[in-house]
Amino acid sequence: MALKGKVLIAQGGGPTAVINQSLVGVVLESRKYGEMTKTYGALHGVDGIINENFLDLTQETSYNLEQVAITPSSALRSTRSKPDKKACQEMFKVMQAHDIRYFFYAGGNDSSDTVRIVSEEAQKVNYELRAIHVPKTIDNDLVMNDHTPGYGSAARFVTQAFMGINLDVRALKGVYIGVVMGRNAGFLTAAASMAQHFPDDGPHLVYLPEREFSIEKFLADVKAVYDRLGMCVIAVSEGIKDASGTPMIASLKKNLEVDSHGNLSMSGTGALGDLLSEEIKEKLGIGRVRSDTFGYLQRSFAGCVSDVDQREAREAGERAVQLAYWYDASGSIAIQRTGDYAVDYRLVELAEVAAKTRLMPDGFINSDGNHVTAAFKSYVQPLLGSGIMSPAHLRAPRVPKLLK
Repeated sequence: MALKGKVLIAQGGGPTAVINQSLVGVVLESRKYGEMTKTYGALHGVDGIINENFLDLTQETSYNLEQVAITPSSALRSTRSKPDKKACQEMFKVMQAHDIRYFFYAGGNDSSDTVRIVSEEAQKVNYELRAIHVPKTIDNDLVMNDHTPGYGSAARFVTQAFMGINLDVRALKGVYIGVVMGRNAGFLTAAASMAQHFPDDGPHLVYLPEREFSIEKFLADVKAVYDRLGMCVIAVSEGIKDASGTPMIASLKKNLEVDSHGNLSMSGTGALGDLLSEEIKEKLGIGRVRSDTFGYLQRSFAGCVSDVDQREAREAGERAVQLAYWYDASGSIAIQRTGDYAVDYRLVELAEVAAKTRLMPDGFINSDGNHVTAAFKSYVQPLLGSGIMSPAHLRAPRVPKLLK
């Protein structure tokens, strides 16, 4: 017999363009089962649970939920708090008072660790609770997953941004550096490579945290491209590291913020792009060098959403409810690729996912460590979704000069 009680859903970590699809998937699917008596949403994640800051989503209309589903960012707001034992005890007191028996938390690897802690603490006090982590992260760094909801849409944004950048730099020659999110995993930065349609298109160089970054090699790579094309477009991960394994950003900016999970805040500064730009200007003598740090733009950019990402985020939420109800289980939803192209959703142990980081496979990075391989492009292509434009170049012949 299925466990009877209320459903509680929360969202944690950085917002994405599709996390609300998972939220709505949980809410609408839970309405199908009588044992799930009500569905609450906690505002600001675990902080909202402790403070009893709930919305009664049972009273939300289906129409408005569908509108929320296609709206970027976290409708329930978010948090980066990591609950300790005392916080978990406070959460259980609230859950018991409200008869919460199903807990769904949409988030990344830090959020999966939160679900693990909550689940373990519930077991210690013999509180019957089904706790399921619903995957979400633009970094695409959850282990046990082929890819994660949020990544496809962010990758689509990065692809299209670099497509436009390449056309811009092609018109007015120079060097451009785009610093992309991803922390310790290079998947999102690597997506810039999908902007290439013609042999000389950028990004001409792609630098990922999975490979040691050397300023000297970087400058040599840039010079080689610039000497050949008169331009160079570069995608750089915010998490690139020096020979000692220290993030470059940490050596550039003192007093970086650190969240409760121990993660450095890398996206709140343009220091990395500025450093690399200055190195190119000073060492290579190139005058027109520009850089941007994409930052929050990548996470919830309206109007740049992968339809594949939307669908899978919704299904991940729906499947979480189904597994909790029909299989009376806790765990983490993992997306597995099957065939070309389809996915399936499995439930894996929380300990297999929690606080672990998946990195780019070696087979996705070229031998020089400054770009991706065809294998990566094949991997990411279906995740970007449909309707991405293919830029065109003029093909008309040049008119012969008469005076020179």
